[in-house]
Amino acid sequence: MTEHKKFLYNSLEELKEDIKKLGLNIPVSENIDILKQPVYINDKCIPNALGIHAMEGCDGTLDGKPDILTFRRYDRFARGGAGLQWVEATAVVNEGRANPRQLYICKQNKAELERLHNNIIKASQEEFGKSYRPYTVLQLTHSGRYSKPKDKPMPIIAARNPHLDKNIPEDYPVIEDYELEQLEDKYVEAAELAKDIGFDAIDIKSCHRYLNSELLSAFTREGRYGGSFENRTRFLLNIVDKIKAKLGNSIEITMRLNAYDAIPYPYGWGVDKGDFRKPDIREPIQLIKILHEKGVNLINISTGNPYYNPHVGRPYDMGAYIPPQHPLEGIDRMLNIIREIQQSVPDMTVVATGFSWLREYGANVAAGGIEQGWFKIAGFGRQAFAYPNFARDILREGKMSRKKCCISCSKCTEIMRDGGTTGCVPKDVSVYAPIYREGRKGKPVLTSTKLAEHV
Repeated sequence: MTEHKKFLYNSLEELKEDIKKLGLNIPVSENIDILKQPVYINDKCIPNALGIHAMEGCDGTLDGKPDILTFRRYDRFARGGAGLQWVEATAVVNEGRANPRQLYICKQNKAELERLHNNIIKASQEEFGKSYRPYTVLQLTHSGRYSKPKDKPMPIIAARNPHLDKNIPEDYPVIEDYELEQLEDKYVEAAELAKDIGFDAIDIKSCHRYLNSELLSAFTREGRYGGSFENRTRFLLNIVDKIKAKLGNSIEITMRLNAYDAIPYPYGWGVDKGDFRKPDIREPIQLIKILHEKGVNLINISTGNPYYNPHVGRPYDMGAYIPPQHPLEGIDRMLNIIREIQQSVPDMTVVATGFSWLREYGANVAAGGIEQGWFKIAGFGRQAFAYPNFARDILREGKMSRKKCCISCSKCTEIMRDGGTTGCVPKDVSVYAPIYREGRKGKPVLTSTKLAEHV
């Protein structure tokens, strides 16, 4: 491991020089035009090779509908030009919400979620023409151990984990097999609603140690959903099978999948049994191949746990602790995991992550990865909060603007941890700086009425 460094590059050549000096394998290209190419999922076209990850704003209504700031964010994302619009974590049951303002898909909320989806299409077409149609995905989630549907945590754990159970009593109950089986049907109900709303795909969220992700690493769990590979993947594969049985090919199934938890075995997924700091992605690849055989054609790869080791999936300049590595080492590990997955399932469309810390050079690494066949779409997360029109600038100007870029300061995460509605504090000051300041002082979250004053 190399000493952690902040972003100090003033040219692409300086970045390439550091990559070489550190002995890393990170693809870089000046052929930005490659990001303009369309990508096809069956008979549907993603207009370009740029995507926005499922970035949660924690800004819905208390009953789970999109609210003022939710509509504002997605209007900005849609006008920003990314061909893949991946809508944030939306709970399939109320008790599985990660915060009191997380979106919740149910019959009562269908109309407002449909309005959100329609607004994404409308805003995109106002900006890029009537023939333009972004590809839309709705992320379906159950927050598991991170459930907090009201004002205090209400964890639902799938397996005990000494690395994560800090505030969970030893006798705390583990979710039962029959409860998991019932939950599978809730995903089917949610998928049916998403299809009726008009989404092109649903994402069965399987990352960041939420319920699906935890089950994949449930080596110590007893019963039908733990222990063996077959059992640990049962919940996810059952959901896929049930949705396919109910809806056929009328909606695409995908997922944001953790390929490497960086948590010691037997509590981490995708890790070397002897050294958790080393990925071992044989099981994730085995799962992805099974999913592809079942008709899953699109997959979004992530790493790490933002509650436990955020530097693994989100290299940063400022955060809760100093990471034990240079951010470029984290990007190298993440992109090479993604490369190995894409090369193992070449017919799948793999969405990569790991570009935001690179600022404007994220476009060059995205282009390099696509050019060299490491992945087919580059997804941007925190960058979209700071710079929602990053894709439009890449497509129209052939570059990103440094002054608009995410500075990886972690304030968007701090707002969430403080219980507020999240966005970019430095780049969207008028809206999010007041929310950030109130959260730091321990004041209550701004109400919808007060939020309206800032928009």
